Amino acid sequence: MSDWNSYVQELGAKARTAAQKLAQLTGGQRSEALVRMAERINQHQAELIEANAKDIAAAQQAGLADALVARLKLDETRVSKMAASVAEIAQQVDPVGQVIEGYNRPNGLRIVKMRVPLGVVLFFYESRPNVTSDAAALCIKSGNAVILRGGKEAIHSNQAIARVISQSLEASKIDPAVVQMVQSTDRALVPPLLKLDRYIDLVIPRGGESLIRAVVAESTIPVLKHFTGNCHIYIDASAASMPLQVSDVCVNAKTSYPGGAVCNAVEHLLIHKDALTAVLPQICMDLMESKVEIRGDERLRAFCPAAKSTTDADWDTEYLGMTLSIKVVDSVDDAIEHINRHGSRHTDAILATDTRAIERFVAGVDSASVMVNASTRFADGGEYGLGAEIGISTDKLHARGPMGATDLTTSKWIVTGNWHQR
Repeated sequence: MSDWNSYVQELGAKARTAAQKLAQLTGGQRSEALVRMAERINQHQAELIEANAKDIAAAQQAGLADALVARLKLDETRVSKMAASVAEIAQQVDPVGQVIEGYNRPNGLRIVKMRVPLGVVLFFYESRPNVTSDAAALCIKSGNAVILRGGKEAIHSNQAIARVISQSLEASKIDPAVVQMVQSTDRALVPPLLKLDRYIDLVIPRGGESLIRAVVAESTIPVLKHFTGNCHIYIDASAASMPLQVSDVCVNAKTSYPGGAVCNAVEHLLIHKDALTAVLPQICMDLMESKVEIRGDERLRAFCPAAKSTTDADWDTEYLGMTLSIKVVDSVDDAIEHINRHGSRHTDAILATDTRAIERFVAGVDSASVMVNASTRFADGGEYGLGAEIGISTDKLHARGPMGATDLTTSKWIVTGNWHQR
C-alpha cells in the first residue's frame, strides 16, 4: 500500500503542476494542441487497433457478453471518429475567460465574474476506449489536467491512446502530465486516489451504479454523480391522434442502442387513460416485434394481455435491457408525481400536442433533461452539440445533464478599482 500511496501522490502532484501551467496558455494554444492530437490519433490508427486486439482477445477469453465486446472494439472507422471528436472539441468556443456577468458598483469598482478551469479532474470510466480521448480533449479544452483510470477490459487500448496523447502534448510543448493514465487496474489504488483532495478538485465516475457508489463512499474529493438512468416517457391524452408517431418515438427510445443497455434508454411508459385505446395497440405490436418484454399494471394488462405483471420494484428499476414497464395514469399531474417519486432525475419525456400539458410537465418534472416530443436517446453530449461528454450528471450542484467543456469550469470574481480603499 505504501508503494501505491507514493505512486498516486506523484500522479496528483504532477497533475497539479501541469494544470497550473495549462491555465496560463491561451485558448488558441490549447485548441492547436487538440488539432495536433486529432492528427496523431489518425496517424497511429494501426498501433491503436493492434493494442485493442489484445483487449478483445482477453474479453472473449473471459466470456464477456457479445454486446460488451462490441463496445470495446476499435477499427479504422471508430478511430477516425475518435479523432473527429477531438477535432470538433478543438473548434468549440473557448469557455475559459468567458465573462458570466459584469457590472459597475456605485463606488466605481468594476465587478466581473469569469469562467476559469476547475484544476485537476480524476475520471473513472469503464469499457469504451474512445472515452479516453474524449475526456482528455474536454479537459484540455477547459484548461484542466486529468488523471484517467479506465477499466481493466480496455487497459491496452487506453494505454496506447494515452501514449499518443502524451506524444502530441510534448509536440505542442505542453507538459504531458496534463493527461495521465493510471497504469494499473489494481483496486487497491482506488482508495488512495480518492483521498488526494490536496491535488484533485473533482472526481467524475462514469460507469455502473456499483462503481459510482463505491467512489462516493470512499472519496474525500467532491464527486459528480450519475447513479442510474431510470427514464420515462409520458404519453398525454392529446397525443391520441398520433399513434404511429408515438410508437416510433417509444420504440426508438427503447431499442435504438443494441440491447437497450444505455442510460438514456426509456425504461417506463406512462400512458394517459384517454390515450390508451388509441396508442397502446400500435405500441405493443411494435415493441413485441422488436423483442421487447412488456410489463404492465393491472389497467394496462386489461388492454394488453401479453404483458407480464409488474411489481412495486419494477417502477424503481433501470432494466438496462429489452424490458419495458407501462403504467396507466389519470392525468399529467399523476405522471409528474410518478416520475419525481420513482425516476432518477436523468431524462424524461412527454409526447403531446397540448401546450398546457407540455408546460406543466416541463415545469413539474425534476430531471436533468426533459424531452418534448423527442426520444430520450437524444440526452447525449454529442446530440447537444457539446462534441462529446465527460459524463451525465444527475446532481444539481455545479453541473447537471451531459457535461461538455464549459461544465468543467468554475468561476472567479475579478474586482478592479482605482486605488480604492474600504
